[in-house]
Amino acid sequence: MALALDQAPQAETPTAPRFDYETHPLAKLLFAGLLIGGLLFAGWSVMTDTAMAGEHLALGVFAFLAVALLIALGFEFVNGFHDTANAVATVIYTNSMPAHFAVVWSGFFNFLGVMFASGAVAYSIITLLPVDLILNVGSAAGFAMIFALLLAAVLWNLATWYVGLPNSSSHTLIGSVLGVGFANQLIQAGSRGGTAGVDWSQAQKVLTGLWMAPLIGFFAAVLLFFVLKMLVRNPKLYKAPEGNTPPPKGIRALLILTCTAVSFSHGSNDGQKGMGLIMLILIGCAPTAYALNRTLPASETPAFVQSANTATAVFDARSGTIDIPVDQARASLTSALQNRKIEAPQTFAALESLSRDLTARVQGYGSLSAVPAEATSNVRNDMYLVLDSLRLVDKKPPSDFTDSDKAAVKGFQSKLEAGTRFIPLWVKIVVAIALGLGTMIGWKRIVITVGEKIGKSHMTYGMGASAEIVAAATILSADRLGLPVSTTHILSSGVAGASVANGAGLQARTLMQLAAAWLLTLPVAMALSGGLYWLLLTAVQASGAH
Repeated sequence: MALALDQAPQAETPTAPRFDYETHPLAKLLFAGLLIGGLLFAGWSVMTDTAMAGEHLALGVFAFLAVALLIALGFEFVNGFHDTANAVATVIYTNSMPAHFAVVWSGFFNFLGVMFASGAVAYSIITLLPVDLILNVGSAAGFAMIFALLLAAVLWNLATWYVGLPNSSSHTLIGSVLGVGFANQLIQAGSRGGTAGVDWSQAQKVLTGLWMAPLIGFFAAVLLFFVLKMLVRNPKLYKAPEGNTPPPKGIRALLILTCTAVSFSHGSNDGQKGMGLIMLILIGCAPTAYALNRTLPASETPAFVQSANTATAVFDARSGTIDIPVDQARASLTSALQNRKIEAPQTFAALESLSRDLTARVQGYGSLSAVPAEATSNVRNDMYLVLDSLRLVDKKPPSDFTDSDKAAVKGFQSKLEAGTRFIPLWVKIVVAIALGLGTMIGWKRIVITVGEKIGKSHMTYGMGASAEIVAAATILSADRLGLPVSTTHILSSGVAGASVANGAGLQARTLMQLAAAWLLTLPVAMALSGGLYWLLLTAVQASGAH
């Protein structure tokens, strides 16, 4: 009996995954080729677009644009390796995929996620910026804004990555945007710039999605894990892997599928955040080519005119007998945006006047592609001004608004958005390359945190699948609703929830570090971007004075 006991097979204990794979020289060459090729493609696309629009960039402007694009793409690159762990930690720690293959797999599906993104999230970030800076993005203040918020976001992401904290890139970027807006408001404190500050109602909508993300991730993962236990009785699903043994085929397929879904959804949501900022850079440096969507065919113009006329009739019916000149209409709408409030009938009279004038100009040109260079900025700014004012109307429509009135306003909004809020295909491609390649390097620090330092026991197959399914479903839903959410917050809290549901404890130290990073990100990013904005703006103004 003693001999039999001595010879009984012992269950293998889980081992740490292997991270020391050597990268093949050809893989390094391919990586470098894609990176350099993406940058060259971006430069070639800018030159082609500006040439087609009849815009010739001076060498200094082109160099400035190149630096700005490098920083914006750098943000997406850092976002890639900072957030990769959210998708690959579960498949690595359950032995479903070797680490070196998992990050390439994740990078590829991040790339596809960006390419199939809706674009709604890109401009939800932009709406947080002060409208006067958006309208004058080519000014010193506009460029200072872009550089400040991008540099602040990159610096904080690198700092949290260095110490291995899975911090949210979305949270960081939004904090940077709010910091610039708040600093701009303080700088212009005495003026009646109206749109100088932050649209706090829009900020509240975005921040609500961010603070809810950890709660959704935790409780949804707990619920899903319990449902999984009820429906799937296979005990292997709820035990840690034995040694380096891969999971059974069905479980392995589920884990790879959820990893793929999170990678794709991360690309579709996070990839858009850089797109909107790149568009602001392009509009500031090359307004003729990028301020208006010149790809819209002339056949779209009659539909735009009809939609505008229908909406203008709605505005006219509520403007009383007030007749406002176009210049005063711009000032009136600026005031409405300043107070975030529609003042009927004055605001509707202003909307009627500016919309009618804008429609006449677009109809006279025949299409947006035919708008001359000298008129491009004015047309774009008027479209933005009307569009942002319509957002206010849409939020709090007058009590006598009928369904047809609401439909008319919505229809005009969609036409204005099509003319100004667009993403060229090449921008999607270069952002997809930056994010996809970024997922393939620098991921080890945060993978270890997610895989080893949240729960007290080794991750099981069921824990990994529950956390990933919740993350993918939440992010894809947010993408369809145009809400930027944090992949990091959802998945790391999902891992914590699944760990609790599995009966394992949580590591208090790591949870405290994650909570500290979550609480500090917004104020630190705001302080960094606000300070950088003030320094850059001061430096530009000082150089201009000389």
